[in-house]
Amino acid sequence: MSTEAVPLNYLPILLFMAIALAFGLVSLLAGWVVRPSKPYRAKLAPYESGSPLFSDARVQFPMRYYIIAMLFVIFDIEIVFMFPWAVSFRKLGLLGLIEMAVFIGILVVGFWYAWKKGALEWD
Repeated sequence: MSTEAVPLNYLPILLFMAIALAFGLVSLLAGWVVRPSKPYRAKLAPYESGSPLFSDARVQFPMRYYIIAMLFVIFDIEIVFMFPWAVSFRKLGLLGLIEMAVFIGILVVGFWYAWKKGALEWD
C-alpha cells in the first residue's frame, strides 16, 4: 500500500470534472451572449421549413413496423456480442463455439417465428 491518503488519488479526477463543468458552463454562457435575442416571424413558424402543417402527426402505424424495429435492435445487439467472441475465439475453444451456436439458434428461432406470424413480408 502507498503512504498517500486516498483522497489525494482522486484529485486528478476531481480536477477533470471541474474543467469539464467549467467548459460546459462557459460554452452555454458564450451562446447566450452571442445569439440574437429578437427572433423574426418566420423563425417562430413551426418546423422552420416554410411548409404548413397539413394533418395530425398522430397516426396509427401497423404493428409490423415495430416488430421490424425490434428485430433490427436484436440483430444489432447480436453483432455487439459476436465481435468480442470472434476476437477471443481461439481462447474459448469448443465451449465458446457451442455457446455462440446456441445464441444464434435462439435468434434464428425468433426470426422464424416473426416470419411465420406475417410480421416480415418480402414483397
